[in-house]
Amino acid sequence: MPWSRHNRLYSVPGRLTLKLALGEAPEGIPSALDVRSGAADPLSKIDGGAIDRILRKHGGAVRVARLHNAARSLGLPGARHRGFDDVEHALGLARTFRIDTLPGCCIHHLVDALRQLSYVEQVSPYYVCATPFIQPAPAEFDLEQAWLPRLQVNAPEALAYEPGDSAVIIAVVDTGVAQTHPELANRLRPGLDTVQLGTHDLATGLLLRGDRSEVDTDPEDEVGHGTSCAAIMGAAGSRIPPGLAGASGLLPLRVLGAAQLTGKSEAIGIGAIADIDMGVKTAIDLGAHVINMSFGTRVADLDEDDPLPHEDVVRYGKARGCLMVAASGNSGVSEEYVPAAYNEVIAVASVDGEGNPSSFNTTGSHVNLCAPGDRVVSAGLRDYQLVTGTSFAAPFVSATAALLVSRSRRRSHPVAAETISRILAESARAWKLGRGEGCGVGVLDALAALRALDREIDGTTAGGGHA
Repeated sequence: MPWSRHNRLYSVPGRLTLKLALGEAPEGIPSALDVRSGAADPLSKIDGGAIDRILRKHGGAVRVARLHNAARSLGLPGARHRGFDDVEHALGLARTFRIDTLPGCCIHHLVDALRQLSYVEQVSPYYVCATPFIQPAPAEFDLEQAWLPRLQVNAPEALAYEPGDSAVIIAVVDTGVAQTHPELANRLRPGLDTVQLGTHDLATGLLLRGDRSEVDTDPEDEVGHGTSCAAIMGAAGSRIPPGLAGASGLLPLRVLGAAQLTGKSEAIGIGAIADIDMGVKTAIDLGAHVINMSFGTRVADLDEDDPLPHEDVVRYGKARGCLMVAASGNSGVSEEYVPAAYNEVIAVASVDGEGNPSSFNTTGSHVNLCAPGDRVVSAGLRDYQLVTGTSFAAPFVSATAALLVSRSRRRSHPVAAETISRILAESARAWKLGRGEGCGVGVLDALAALRALDREIDGTTAGGGHA
């Protein structure tokens, strides 16, 4: 299961993220993408003052790069740190930096010292998060079993009502996608890989596999998690039911690399929270209408002075009009994982084949609704997999959101992300008394959501208003 309960977060040795107050960030520091690609060199200082003195005292020689790229300069190698707009500055994305220190630096002492400076807005260790093991399905699975989760949300009727629009983009921010899989090969837009982990960045007993340290344009999946999420939304329908997002485009962002625990043959997905944020922002800047985020960090595992992960990119997504969907988590108790716990995000829990809330759900008042997430047949790295978890419930909601965007475009009546979020909740099949506590308002109904959108558009058009 993804991100089941654990004790503390692990952080990459010798690395941290730093966000300066508005107006305090130097303009000449290059982006991490340009540094990793060789288009620019990292700098060895930030402000020539107190920050640099603290860095030298605790970290020795350092390398500094901007975490994010400016939206308007994304296609300009060597100049991606130039041209941040007012929104990127106001939300902190233009003033967040990645700092690498010498080996042996005590990052927690360095973080504590930097937090004492008034113009340091946030600073934290370079935390990582992980996805689950994947349970492969039998080579020959029951087609009736494959259809059951889709029938639970009225997928066939929804796709007959609205087939989707190829101009509508869902970003799959995950372990990447198996790009040559027959279910997905012709459904993908050019993507990006933001994983930047080195051989010595993880704990003993966890071995990184495959592509792990270069930002590039090859988001190939080496785990299977992202491929399964993508196929629920965009499968061609060769051997499994077609994806619920219909003709909508899929934009793969590989933000989690592959790792293997000692004694285990299966891979898990693992990545730095900052690298995930880079991927989310890039997806928004590339025009994603919907972002599927089947990952999360348990809030209780953070130190009390740590900033909440993903907050800036979630606020950025809202500012850009992007609809953001996240899995609630699989801890089986009432608690919060982010990004699912943010108000701007649709948090999705799971139901089983009988429509009952799954026992593994992370629950709470922040959960919006449920979708099938128990024994879902989907695509795997080479074949097909039987997958379980809220990770695989979220894509059903993301796909339906894309259909709603497609429908609004087809009717020449664009609607706000907040309107789509509300319609998804209001059209869900309500729980029977006492069944769904902490699991939102009910179970996703894709057809009902599309019909509700049409009624809303009809009403606002007749009244001369806008949704």
